[in-house]
Amino acid sequence: MPTQLKMAVDTMIRTFHRCSRKEGNRFKLSKGELKLLLQPELTEFLSCQKDPQLVDKIMQDLDTNKDNKVDFNEFVVIVAALTVACNDYFVEQLKKKGK
Repeated sequence: MPTQLKMAVDTMIRTFHRCSRKEGNRFKLSKGELKLLLQPELTEFLSCQKDPQLVDKIMQDLDTNKDNKVDFNEFVVIVAALTVACNDYFVEQLKKKGK
């Protein structure tokens, strides 16, 4: 039986590749594929943002090698950043409750 962490890693990999194979290079996300991935996966986060250029900015931030694509290593950065932000929020909520 796989552990929760193994399942989380598997889910992250499968989510990336489900979208990356839609256009061109099947191992990288185009801007359109990134948007396809982000919209259903991060609906609440995206809907809270008022910036219509948000996906463009995310793409620009993630694309460290400036090839106009996001490879898996670049994609992991957003997953890690969101995980840290969610943990920080969780810790802050626990502190407010006095736990």
